[in-house]
Amino acid sequence: MLNGIAKVSDRRRRANEIITNLNVKLRSGWNPWADVENSRQYTPYIDIIRRYHIYLEKLYTAGTIKENTIKDYEKRLRVFEEYTAKHIPAIVYAYQIDQSFISDFLDYILLDRDSSARTRNNYRTWLSSVCNWMMEKQYLVKNPVENIRMLQEDEKKRAALSIPDIRKLKKYLKKENPHFLFLCQFAYYTFIRPDEITNIKLSDIYLKEQKVFIASSISKNRKDGMVGLNDKLIKTMLDLEIFKHPGDYYLFGKGFKPSKEKVTTKVYRNYFNKVRTKLKFPDSYQFYSLKDSGIRDLANAEGIVIARDQARHADISTTNKYLKGSNMTVHEETKHFEGEL
Repeated sequence: MLNGIAKVSDRRRRANEIITNLNVKLRSGWNPWADVENSRQYTPYIDIIRRYHIYLEKLYTAGTIKENTIKDYEKRLRVFEEYTAKHIPAIVYAYQIDQSFISDFLDYILLDRDSSARTRNNYRTWLSSVCNWMMEKQYLVKNPVENIRMLQEDEKKRAALSIPDIRKLKKYLKKENPHFLFLCQFAYYTFIRPDEITNIKLSDIYLKEQKVFIASSISKNRKDGMVGLNDKLIKTMLDLEIFKHPGDYYLFGKGFKPSKEKVTTKVYRNYFNKVRTKLKFPDSYQFYSLKDSGIRDLANAEGIVIARDQARHADISTTNKYLKGSNMTVHEETKHFEGEL
């Protein structure tokens, strides 16, 4: 291509310029065989991960995502980084994050790490959000996850407590730990999620109106909510002298009592699991099962619409997921309806 330059010295000078320019482009990530549409697809993978970490921190600081969410995302990101560090060929640039690479990673989660289909699907959903973010930054031109299907999942092993076991739990805790019993009753009657419960303060309780406020900053759906407190919960709070503590105390802090010190849901789960072992309950009974049990029992007693509103579900279909088999309700009117056929 340089034969048109007559003078040999000029020809060599031009050749050296071309070689230098090509070397600079190669070092910056250019690949003449890669099917890319813009220079940002040559962004080093390590820089992208670093920016994503910063992005998550910003979301958390702004209150867009909760503490548990950022911990979960960071955990998944660590697993992803561990995989890419061992991947051959090495993942160096953004354009290498394609469908085959993502598919191999999800197989690693499912097969090498011996995870469930549900866990693998959770990683797929998380990766799709990461790749959407990368598309916004033009590191990718399309989402490599969108053509990777979800796997069939087994039903969650979590189950609602039977009525006899609820009574057994109450009898045991009434003697052994009244404050943890109150926590269990609170979860059972209010349907407030465990992570939300950890954030509720005494100032969120409206005693006279018998309700508790769940601020958008702590709720799962990022919306303010108000949940009813039944007579039994109010009586228990008075018996335990809950309101003798300052309003800025967490309702269920250290020792499951009002406290300045906030605890995590892990504290709730660990103690519940100890009680479960003591009472010889099945592993399918989990702390979250108290919410399942409450929704079932309220729906059967007062109707699914009442249960939906107490659970702060946007749609009855969500509430129905908590009602399985014989626990599902039917309207009494349907039993006595006289049709024309």
